[in-house]
Amino acid sequence: MPRLGIILHGVTGRMGYNQHLVRSILAIRDQGGIALQSGERLEIDPIIVGRNRDKMEQLAKRHDIARWSTDLDAALADPNDQIFFDAGTTLMRAELIGRALDAGKHVYCEKPISDDLRTAVKLARKARASGLKHGVVQDKLFLPGLRKLALLRDSGFFGKILSVRGEFGYWVFEGDWGVPAQRPSWNYRKKDGGGIILDMLCHWRYVLDNLFGEVKAVSCLGATHIPSRIDEQGRVYDCDTDDAAYATFELEGGIVAHINSSWTVRVRRDDLVTFQVDGTHGSAVAGLTKCWTQHRVNTPKPVWNPDQPQTIDFYRTWDEVPDTQTFDNGFKAQWEMFLRHVAEDGPWPYGLEAGAKGVQLAELGLKSWAERRWLDVPALEL
Repeated sequence: MPRLGIILHGVTGRMGYNQHLVRSILAIRDQGGIALQSGERLEIDPIIVGRNRDKMEQLAKRHDIARWSTDLDAALADPNDQIFFDAGTTLMRAELIGRALDAGKHVYCEKPISDDLRTAVKLARKARASGLKHGVVQDKLFLPGLRKLALLRDSGFFGKILSVRGEFGYWVFEGDWGVPAQRPSWNYRKKDGGGIILDMLCHWRYVLDNLFGEVKAVSCLGATHIPSRIDEQGRVYDCDTDDAAYATFELEGGIVAHINSSWTVRVRRDDLVTFQVDGTHGSAVAGLTKCWTQHRVNTPKPVWNPDQPQTIDFYRTWDEVPDTQTFDNGFKAQWEMFLRHVAEDGPWPYGLEAGAKGVQLAELGLKSWAERRWLDVPALEL
């Protein structure tokens, strides 16, 4: 049975632990690996690596992981492990990925791949020149709701797509009145790589590029709505970076997209993230898992009349797209795709070049906010 050894770094954090370790790598391990085109099954053999010995040991015991270490250099030097994965902090990522490439490892990582474009481009070029396999997580493309949007697009349902409206976010508690915050404090400190523009515009780049059209220009307004919060030790700290972003994008083909991203918004919509796509022939609204449509022949004809209550129940005029296939966890689905890419050169369009494009849009979004103007998004020379 073919085997791939995988070095997993940064899997004690919320996303790394829940989505990458438990619901992806351990789920793949427990299902007996992955079926290859040759008819064989690919076995995966993870080793978790981190600085805290007690955390590593306890995590390994809890999930029956045979190998763990606090020595990253030793793990990278082991020829029996072919892949390095990082879900640690943004500020450490580029240096870690560079070390892994120097050690001859295929690399896969969370985003952003860096907090500045120059470093991101340099890393993408290094990965391409190495001849090794490389990739960046593009998890939202694998969500059932967005896969249904792609199905509608491919079927011609929308006609000509006119616009995209996205709403992302929820209320992150400040931590000062009895309800603990559900995001770590570093998210709100610039020096630690925090800020919602750097975090989320990397996501919106690959969503827009892959589903609707390449991003050609951006106008972004950021805000720090809550100036101080309570950290993990119960101490007040200043928030010096953005907790909300209001961004408009011009896409290839004349499509206009607008996406609000906020950790200071209370949710009254179908999901924590929703995308509405309007076209000449039909519209759709998708969340994480569900998707609703309204064709032009089913579109109601409202008339503006402020003198009487609205008579149309607009929610009832939409039809839900049924589940016609089984959708696996989105992170796990992309992990399996990357592992097949490494093991048998399966298709893979999400290299570190895509990660650099995400950093580019985030950097331009921050510049647009600072300069209060539209900015073109030029093609990256990678």
